[in-house]
Order: sequence, then C-alpha cells, then structure tokens
Amino acid sequence: MKVAIVGSGYVGLVTGTCFAEVGIDVVCVDIDKKKIENLKEGIIPIYEPGLEEMVHRNTKKERLKFTTNIAEALEDCEVIFSAVGTPPDEDGSADLQYVLSVARDCGKYMNDYLLIVTKSTVPVGTAIKVKKAVQDELDKRGLNIEFDVASNPEFLKEGAAIDDFLKPDRIVVGCNSPRAEELMKALYKPFTLNGHPIIFMDITSAEMTKYAANSMLATKISFMNDIANLCEIVGADINMVRKGIGSDSRIGNKFIYPGVGYGGSCFPKDVKALIHTAEEYDYSLRVLKAVEEVNDDQKSVLFNKFKKHFNGEISGKTVAIWGLSFKPQTDDMREAPSLIVIKKLLESGIKVKAYDPVAMEEAKRILGDSLYYAPDQYDALIDADCLMIITEWPEFKFPNFNLIRKLLKEQVVFDGRNIYEIAEMKRKGFSYYCIGVDTSR
Repeated sequence: MKVAIVGSGYVGLVTGTCFAEVGIDVVCVDIDKKKIENLKEGIIPIYEPGLEEMVHRNTKKERLKFTTNIAEALEDCEVIFSAVGTPPDEDGSADLQYVLSVARDCGKYMNDYLLIVTKSTVPVGTAIKVKKAVQDELDKRGLNIEFDVASNPEFLKEGAAIDDFLKPDRIVVGCNSPRAEELMKALYKPFTLNGHPIIFMDITSAEMTKYAANSMLATKISFMNDIANLCEIVGADINMVRKGIGSDSRIGNKFIYPGVGYGGSCFPKDVKALIHTAEEYDYSLRVLKAVEEVNDDQKSVLFNKFKKHFNGEISGKTVAIWGLSFKPQTDDMREAPSLIVIKKLLESGIKVKAYDPVAMEEAKRILGDSLYYAPDQYDALIDADCLMIITEWPEFKFPNFNLIRKLLKEQVVFDGRNIYEIAEMKRKGFSYYCIGVDTSR
C-alpha cells in the first residue's frame, strides 16, 4: 500500500516515518521547498527523540520519500493523510485554509478512488467542508471519481511521539463507508496485531474526540494548579495532596503535577477551538473557559513570587532561567510559560540569562537579542540574583548545588516544576520557592 502524507511538520513527519517503519511505502509532501530539500539530505526540521535515526533508516530503504509535488504523490496512492497546520484565528477558531487547500488539490489531481484522511486537529464539521472542496474540484474537471473522507486524529505527546505512534493506547478512526473502514483496518493492521485497539466511530465523533481528550487533560492541569494556589494559602502541601488523590484509580497520577501552566501546540489552541465551537452553537463551555483563565494566570506565578521576594525592588536585577521549551524532550516553544515570564521580566527592567538543552535556536528566533543565551546551565548563573526553573529537563534535577551557590549573587531559587525537595534546599542554604507550598512556614 502506498500512502501520501501532506504536511511534513511535527504530526506529518512522525506519522509518515512510523508508517514507513512498519513496511508501508510513504511519500511526504510539503510546499516548503527548503524543508523537503533538507529532509532528502537527512536534516530534520524538528527535535523529537529517535526521529532522525528512523527517517535516515527508512529513507535509505526507499520506503520514505519526500516531494513538493502533490500530483506526483497521488500517483497509485489509495490513502492520503492531511497533516497540515490548523493555527488559531484571533477569535480562537481553527484556521482551516491549509486543510481545505489539501482537499482542493486532491480534487484537482486524483484520477482513481482515494481515501482522504484528516490527521490534523480540526473542529466538528470539517469533514463536510473537505468533502465539498474535493467534489467542487472534481465537478470543475467534469469527472465522477469515487472518494471517501475520514478522520484519524493524532494523540502524540511531544518528546514521546514515536512510542505513542508505534504503541498507541488506541487508534481512533471516524469514517462513513465500509470501503474506507477496510482500508484503515489494513493500514493499521501492524498495530492491531500487536494488541493496540482501533476504535471506529462516525466522523463527527472522531473530530470531537481529539478536542475532548486534550481539553480534559488541560482541565486536570488547571485544576491542580488552582488547588496548588489554594494549598499555599491554607498551609497544605500540594505534593502530598497530589500523591493522595493520584492513588485514586478514578483519577490517576498523570497530568496532576502542579506547575507554571500548560503550553505547546495542542492544549492552548484546542481549548480555544472547542470553546469557539460551542459558541457557534450558542452554548458556553464554562468549565473550559475557567481552565483557560487559570492557565493564563498560572504563567505569572513565578514572576509574582520573584517580585514578592525582592519586595518589589526588582529593576536592574539579573535572573537566570533554566528551561525555555513548554516541556522537556522538545524544542517547541509555542505558548510556552517561559515566554510570559521572560516578557514580564524584561518589561520590568530585568536582565535575563537563559539556557535550554535544545530550544535555544527556537528561542532566538522568537525573542531575538532581548536576552543572553548561555552556552550551558551554569554559565547562566554567573552574577544572577536568582534562578528560575521553568522546564523540568532531566539535567536540571541533580545539579551541582555547591556550584550554584558559588555562581549566584543570592542563593534564591524559584522552582516552577517542584523538582527539588523543600527541606533539602533549605539545608543547602537556599531561599526556595515552589508551586503549591508556602515554603516560608
């Protein structure tokens, strides 16, 4: 079976590479000529553990190819995945221009039956628009070619995407025809043979499933951050509370870690898009609106703690920041809490010295020369008044505390991910602030 993947960004490249890994012939398509040239040379546009090696292996075996020509990719192709971006518009709705452009291209260039699968995260009703866009182009050509539309939302965690794809909790497929269902069964047979379930449903339900899943996870994060803030006020320890509720099998211990808010490419835009979808139907998702509001406020928590510690006298200070990406094992800085913290620091006349294991180039692209980019985590500490930890990279969890004390002008640490033990930090002589615990008690 030959499969085409349109969009060679995070979702498209991981999807195409993993399909190739299980023996399927894949052509990845992108309009960005430079990106395709780089991919042909083995240069990967994103950071994802294990992806580069897998791309090289399958390119060498000629199971994975890259092109800018969608007409060429459609030759002898039965299934095409649309994995292009759906960035949020100003009103929070998902921008479908790229999804519909792929649909129109399918209608322009297809010459035989084609199953068009939406892999991008799209709002309810998108499949109807995709089907119309394809049919309109076929009508212009005066052709009557059979095709189907399906929804196959991705559930990939950045930093663990390959494992998530090859060993999925579940594979969700929305389709409305027996032929489409049989094709999707054949495509995912290598996964179902290994015991990974495929769940078939109608297209509308599949489209909703992705948004509902991400919004539920975002809700858990904002709920825990709200409880963490209350814990500080009343004198409880959020770390103990987390353990207490996480042992309840109905709740579980995932996504209940307090911190400085969620970010990335999925949760922020998907929460906004689902809220917008509800408003289109004259319904208000009040819980999700609160989730978004809590998350926005949470991104300022570290700055507020910093300002309080120095009694508001912060102008002229220097702050070292460890971690810029929205989470470990990725260079993705979309909606990253670090951007809010850095913006507030710079606006307050504070010098920022930052370090991240993989996101430095992305940070430079976004923030320019407004801050100092340290070559390593300890260089960032030199002459800094305090340290802020925003992303819980593994190398930050067991640092050289003696060196930290030596390099910092004041032994102050603001831990936005609760990666250190309070008692230990106090024994080491640090003024230590974390999330959800009043460490001054």
